[in-house]
Amino acid sequence: MYQSNYLANQLRSASVEHNNDIFAYLSNGDQVSYGSLFANAEKTAKALIKAGVEPGDRVAIQVAKSISTVELYLASILAGAVFLPLNTDYTPTEIEYFLTDASPKVFVCDLASERLMTQVAVKAEVSSLLTLDHTGQAGSLIELRALEQAGFSGVAREEGDLAAILYTSGTTGRSKGAMLSHGALATNALTLADYWQFTRADRLIHALPIFHIHGLFVALNITLCAGSSLYFFNKFNTDEILQALPSASVLMGVPTFYVRLLKQAALNKERVKGMRLFVSGSAPLLAETHQAWKQQTGHAILERYGMTETNMNTSNPYDGDRRPGTVGLALPGVEVKITDPETGASLANGDVGQIEVRGANLFTGYWQMPEKTAEELRPDGWFLTGDLGIRDDDGYLSIVGRSKDLIISGGYNVYPKEIELVVDEHPDVLESAVIGVSHPDFGEAVVAVVVAKGQVQDDVAIKALCKTSLAAYKRPKRVLFVDELPRNTMGKVQKAKLREHYQSLF
Repeated sequence: MYQSNYLANQLRSASVEHNNDIFAYLSNGDQVSYGSLFANAEKTAKALIKAGVEPGDRVAIQVAKSISTVELYLASILAGAVFLPLNTDYTPTEIEYFLTDASPKVFVCDLASERLMTQVAVKAEVSSLLTLDHTGQAGSLIELRALEQAGFSGVAREEGDLAAILYTSGTTGRSKGAMLSHGALATNALTLADYWQFTRADRLIHALPIFHIHGLFVALNITLCAGSSLYFFNKFNTDEILQALPSASVLMGVPTFYVRLLKQAALNKERVKGMRLFVSGSAPLLAETHQAWKQQTGHAILERYGMTETNMNTSNPYDGDRRPGTVGLALPGVEVKITDPETGASLANGDVGQIEVRGANLFTGYWQMPEKTAEELRPDGWFLTGDLGIRDDDGYLSIVGRSKDLIISGGYNVYPKEIELVVDEHPDVLESAVIGVSHPDFGEAVVAVVVAKGQVQDDVAIKALCKTSLAAYKRPKRVLFVDELPRNTMGKVQKAKLREHYQSLF
């Protein structure tokens, strides 16, 4: 084990005596053992330290998904550094902001982008730039790793020490770097592994990106804590997933995964008979998708709720009723309450309010933003998520929307999710996003942006449906049709982009 490196010890403990067990099955047919994974992580940690990394220094990366990327994550933890993964879609301008803000000691970029990123790193005053190619097999990082021997004992780190910074999507204002401690990451991974009943026998299909909390700190950390294995795919590919399903036991995905798989004739009950768990997160799962999946496969998708700042907060039960349209119950060790956004007073079950959470899973604040931290993280440990929710008498939580997505039309509060649920009931609607657009009379007008299932684009019928189900102030003033809704990498609809695009509609 690794001296007193808290997170590394939790991630290694289940496999320390099982070095020959397989950690990952790769698309090219190769297999990666636990022994190989940690040996390369130890060598990479030594290389980082020789590159100047000291305890608490940030190690930023923007590289393709590969096993070497996973080893780099573990190496950063072992070296006592703070891991900073960056979305592979970020532009050089965005990368410059993150590097300038976080001041990493080392930045690892894609080998193909070395010339451009060298200029960015110089502007941001990063002292060391390393490279890794898209296969994870070439680049200066691999060359430096090859010079080292395994056997690194790790830098001492305690529960409260910083392990990672993940920047929020920054839909409003500057992107914020959420600081996650060793304890927060370890606690949440161990809780989820137990709650979802992971064992060493599990094989998880991993087709998520690993610069995001879902693919990195949920899927990977749980696998490591359980000593199980995974099918490691560089990206979502229906054919690869369908091929893996008969010998896998768990799939973690975003709703888009399930929508696309449902279109495949090869998806049936026989193909998934060995599966025990399908998890969905990072974006709302339509009740229609939940029901279609259960009908086609016989399995109920388990939806959960988490954030960059909090790891996972709630989950539908592993054993018990997985209710469509809800994100389940508070996880063990996590407290959840619904409060009045204005007063902070707790609200009764059935009332819509802001979701607040508290627990060891929470972040410790925003990097170099003490005022923003104070606004959202209270001294008593409660975090104001900015999500609006409602809890029923059984404790099941439903997400109604984001407080920043709240529409105030004619002085009335309108919650987009409520309208979306009605619009989505129309048989010709595939999905919708409801936004507020500036209006000279109402302040904001309700607008429904709709993706039709086919060629039918009947705004009259949709408005008629809303008229029968919604109060007048909630009904869309306009129904607009688009080919698809704008989404970020994790499948979340980017309503800020829609608002910006339609800002002059009225």
